[in-house]
Amino acid sequence: MSELADKHPSGGEAALTAGCLLLLVLVADAAAVLLVVIVLTVRGLGRMDASSGQTATSVPPLDWAPVLGFGALALAVGVTAVVLLRIGPRVAGAVQLTLCVFLAVHTLMSWP
Repeated sequence: MSELADKHPSGGEAALTAGCLLLLVLVADAAAVLLVVIVLTVRGLGRMDASSGQTATSVPPLDWAPVLGFGALALAVGVTAVVLLRIGPRVAGAVQLTLCVFLAVHTLMSWP
């Protein structure tokens, strides 16, 4: 019986491992959000500078940056949701999954 006790981590160790993994996943989400915000801001500033020299009749080129940015963010949040549903609290995973669906819908709405 003591062999089984040696193989299974105690409740404190399991909680610490799950907490560290949860923190790592949420930091990865925050980094993905920051990256998307920076890319879209730089693209927006570049479009403002380029539009000053164009005439009113010219059609601006298609901009795929929002679609790619929000799509990558939806993918990152979806992966986080799956990880949270597997190891973390189910409520947090469900919230992440809902946020993933909203981001996917926003991505499809910004399709050019």
